[in-house]
Amino acid sequence: MARFDGKAALLTGAASGIGRAASIRLAAEGASVFGIDVDADGLEATAAAVRAAGGTMLTQTADVSSVPDCRRAAADCAAAFGRLDVLGNIAGVCWQEHFGDATEEGWDAMFGVNVKGPFFLAQAALPHLLESDGNIVNIASNTAIMGMAYTVAYGATKGAIALLTRALAMELIKTKVRVNAIAPGGVDTPMTRNFAMPDDADFDLIRPGISPRSMSTPEQIAALIAFVASDEAANIHGAVISADHGLTAG
Repeated sequence: MARFDGKAALLTGAASGIGRAASIRLAAEGASVFGIDVDADGLEATAAAVRAAGGTMLTQTADVSSVPDCRRAAADCAAAFGRLDVLGNIAGVCWQEHFGDATEEGWDAMFGVNVKGPFFLAQAALPHLLESDGNIVNIASNTAIMGMAYTVAYGATKGAIALLTRALAMELIKTKVRVNAIAPGGVDTPMTRNFAMPDDADFDLIRPGISPRSMSTPEQIAALIAFVASDEAANIHGAVISADHGLTAG
């Protein structure tokens, strides 16, 4: 399959997890990938995997909570490849805590990566996406759809991503640019492997957020990103697509 031949994709969080899997998947389908992350070593490992498979990937160490870094990444991607067709806002941070223990610093850090980054990257990428009739794929979460104990701040960021997606989709509805989000449940990534609830957490409050089915793999979410970003999904705009093994179905 070569759904992205001649196209360029800017992907955040490319050093690991879903971002790494999406970089490999889109490159395998012909995209020239520009991956950014704060983890330079992880970025190089992703790029090495892409190149070993015959794909094209450039990397840039960047902090998506920095507006100058967002603007630089979008400009450098477009300059390097002569275009920008897909923006994948994948980078995210998460930790669990009692609501009463949350700090202003933690709130600002989580919103910086999870919301501020996607907002300003979309803003920086938009002129290029308008030229290419491109699209944005944001990563939300099942916590954008359902309440989960001990993840109040995280859920607030992902709820913001869901509404950012829909509001921007409406603002751009008279253009050909598409904006969508994917809302995974648990995904087997380094972030979820380090998922630690407070020591005194009440498991009765946690249980509703756990599917009896297995977690998704990064590759499964990457495959969905590739579909949503492709021309096959030309009629999908303003959607928040659940990929959570039915967790939010009932």
